[in-house]
Amino acid sequence: MRKLKTVSVAFALFATMSAFATKGKKENKQPNLSGQIYEMLKQNQFNVDYKEMTAEVRFIVNEKGELVVLSVETSDEILEGFVKNRLNYQKVELNNVSPGRIYELPVRITA
Repeated sequence: MRKLKTVSVAFALFATMSAFATKGKKENKQPNLSGQIYEMLKQNQFNVDYKEMTAEVRFIVNEKGELVVLSVETSDEILEGFVKNRLNYQKVELNNVSPGRIYELPVRITA
């Protein structure tokens, strides 16, 4: 009888702990760098005659956590200006970004 009580108490304790462990989990998703850049570029007013426009963006993140655009390689000058205006000196929230490191990101805008 004593073993039955011990086993039932242990089972109840285990069930309670597992219920609290899954119930209290908070989603801790920090957006990555490309996700933040997507959010900065998604509101645009392009009347695109083509199906899509592409660019290769090179940038660094300075010590203040701001993007500094180094170059935008594209054949479309309007897209180049748009990307530079939207990204240059915009603050990003990341813990694992190395200041001064050069990043390259392909950008594609579709109609």
